[in-house]
Amino acid sequence: MDEFTPRIVAFCCSNCAAAASKIADGLQHVLPENVKTIQVPCTGRIEVLHLLKPFEEGADGVYVAGCQEDSCRYTSGISKATRRVAHVQKILEEIAIEPERIAVFNVSAGTGHTFSEIAREMTRKVKKIGPLQA
Repeated sequence: MDEFTPRIVAFCCSNCAAAASKIADGLQHVLPENVKTIQVPCTGRIEVLHLLKPFEEGADGVYVAGCQEDSCRYTSGISKATRRVAHVQKILEEIAIEPERIAVFNVSAGTGHTFSEIAREMTRKVKKIGPLQA
């Protein structure tokens, strides 16, 4: 039996998370190959439908990597994203999908090691839950 490797989609803000990603690359903290990153101008621009779409297309997990609460370039972007992720968790629960399949993380621009660790943490968490049953 093949070992399950979860498909994960990561929405990353183009400010803090993108900078952390570049630092991670420079430190050779490579992201797992199963994590697909999508850069967005601000996590606050991500709508509920954007967060649900990867699940519809076969992803096993989704996360949002955005700024720290006090350093969001657009003031409240990460707060909006956090509320939307919580809303999606409720939707998932209502349709009998584990709400732990989606999460939000705060990342500082200079923390490349944290950025790559988040990807590994999400991979471990979703791997433990198992494949999404469509």
